[in-house]
This record gives sequence, structure tokens and C-alpha cells, in this order.
Amino acid sequence: MSTEGGATGYIVHHLTPLSVGEGFWTLHLDTLFFSAFLGGLFILFFKTVAERATSGVPGLAQNIAETLVEFVDTQVKDSFHGRSPLIAPLSLTIFCWVFMWNAMDMLPVDLLPMIGSLMGMEYMRVVPSTDLNGTFALSISVFFLIFFYSIKVKGLLGFAKEMTCTPFGPKMMPFNLLLKTVEELAKPISLGLRLFGNLYAGELVFILIALLPPVVQPLLGFPWAVFHILVITLQAFIFMVLTIVYLSLAHEDH
Repeated sequence: MSTEGGATGYIVHHLTPLSVGEGFWTLHLDTLFFSAFLGGLFILFFKTVAERATSGVPGLAQNIAETLVEFVDTQVKDSFHGRSPLIAPLSLTIFCWVFMWNAMDMLPVDLLPMIGSLMGMEYMRVVPSTDLNGTFALSISVFFLIFFYSIKVKGLLGFAKEMTCTPFGPKMMPFNLLLKTVEELAKPISLGLRLFGNLYAGELVFILIALLPPVVQPLLGFPWAVFHILVITLQAFIFMVLTIVYLSLAHEDH
């Protein structure tokens, strides 16, 4: 794509979402589209594998699906100490979906925006995890699940008691409530910001490399891409494990 407007204009253009609306009601259409598209690919892949599964010699797709399921199941068994049929499927969905979000960062930075510009789209940000709205939407969904299961397992009275009487006993209720509120709010904030920060920085490095002379780009781009494979996998893993741990804590009835 053209670097008209200099390096700053090029960077700003790549990090500006395709959006409609104003203020709080602004919708980032590219984040919504790519999130839905990748989620649909995830569902289609596992649905197809499940329909074609065989007890004989498995194909590549079945091997990948079984490896992912076993990997996630091991993490759930190690970290989740309650009983819920939702946790393992939720964890698998989060890991695969976030990984696919992050993997969009491996595409050439100009490829999809160039295609979008040919279709009349002025802006296109293709990595959903570089959008704070996307990462916070996912982490806030986990936050609501934490409260839902806390109240379901402990009851409304038990949940209120945990919020007001721990860790310093009933005599310190206001202080306990303040500490617990900060602790609970820190969970979705840290989940969302960690994923956003790491992927935003990674995308920015790719954009900066794209500004270099074509001869230099492969020398820096390839090593960074190889390292970034570790980053995108690790961030999906961390998001999944922390979700399991938080939901495990929500299921503990003291």
C-alpha cells in the first residue's frame, strides 16, 4: 500500500479500524467480521471432524482435533476442581478462537487492507486481538461467568458473605468489600489488557518492518514471525488457563 503521509500516516492507517457510529455506540466492523468469520471456521472445522471421525487410522484433521481436545482436557483437569460440563468446551473455544485471532497477525500487513481498499474500504484492521474492544468483550464475558457460577454454587448469601467477610472477617466489611471489588475487577482488566498489549506490540513491529527497504524486510521479518508464533500461542494459552483458574475459584464453596 502507499505510504503517503509518511511513516506515521502509514502506521495510523493500519491501526485504524473500519467503524460506524460515534462515541460509546461505535462499532468496529472489521473486528466483528473477522471474529465471526474465525469463530465460524472453528465451528465448521470441529463439526466436520466430528462427522468424519473414525476409530481406524485418523486423518490429519482428526489428529489435530484430538490433540487440541486432549491438551485442553489436561489443562482443565489440572486447574479446575469443580464439576461443570461447560468448562472444557469453553476452554477449547477460548484457546482456539484467541489463537485464530492472533494468527491473523501472521498475514502480510498490506494484504487484506489492500483487498479492502479495492472494495472501497478506507480502513481495515485484520487482527481482532489488537482491538481493545475485542479483547475486553471476551474478558468481560468471562467476568460475567465468574459471577454467575459464584452465585450459582455459593448462593446469593454465600457470595455476599465472601465479598464482605473475607479476608479480614465481618468486622472489616467495608475494607473487605473494597479489596474484593478491586480483586474481581482486576481479572477482566488484566485478561483484556494482556492480550491486547502483546498483540498490538507485535502488529506494530510488523508494520515497522514493512516500512523498511524491501531488501531488509525478510532479514528482520522472518525471525520476528518465527518468534511471534510463540507469542500468539502463549497468549491464547494464558487466556485459557486464567479463565479456567478464575472459574475454578468461582466453584469453590468455603
